[in-house]
Amino acid sequence: MPSRTLALSAALSAALLPALAPPAAASGVHRVMVPGSYGVRDVPADAARLLAKVRGCAAQVSRGAYREDANGPASVRVCEKDGAVYWKADLDVDCDGLSTRRCNAATDPYFVGQTAFTQSDGRPLSAERLPFVVVPAPSAIWRHSASGVRGGGVVAVVHEDKVRYGVVGDTGPARIIGEASYAMAESLGIDPDPRTGGAGSGVTYIFFKDSRAIPIEDRAEAARLGESLARRFLRAD
Repeated sequence: MPSRTLALSAALSAALLPALAPPAAASGVHRVMVPGSYGVRDVPADAARLLAKVRGCAAQVSRGAYREDANGPASVRVCEKDGAVYWKADLDVDCDGLSTRRCNAATDPYFVGQTAFTQSDGRPLSAERLPFVVVPAPSAIWRHSASGVRGGGVVAVVHEDKVRYGVVGDTGPARIIGEASYAMAESLGIDPDPRTGGAGSGVTYIFFKDSRAIPIEDRAEAARLGESLARRFLRAD
């Protein structure tokens, strides 16, 4: 980030009033107040500020690294900082879950009609409609639940100058990382076609520990919580 931008960010952060801790629900799940509560004024949680916050790897929580593709090098580490877990990778398009017009066995040769986490009615999630991220299945490299990352957990995904919010919606291969739903790719301006789309690099995933959107399929709730959690993450130093 240019030095002028860093200086401006520092000046804005210094002007903020200290945030009071928002009330938490039972079981450690954050039910975060909308930004602006308690008289707090926040700077926007934009792409530049979030990327600056997760520059480098503050503390590695994975034992080793993940591959972005089956035959690629193991180079993606899972890192942790100020109540969030993050990594930087590619984005492969996941079309699994409910069969819809754009996500089905005809459009995706690897289509699976289930997701690891389900809607409040027990049905699979819809990759076409719900922005969600896929986390690696638990392994000796990393167990997502041990880091406070669970189904329905809120995540910010950053690509170029865009920040979009979603939930943890599915699990993937135990040694591969970097996958998100059709809806998430589309919202970021990435080609969502499960055969030919995705992004080869430049995608940052930031998971807010012990958070949860209820119900998991509520896209607006994930966005509301995501913006609030992202601003709180930026305030923590």
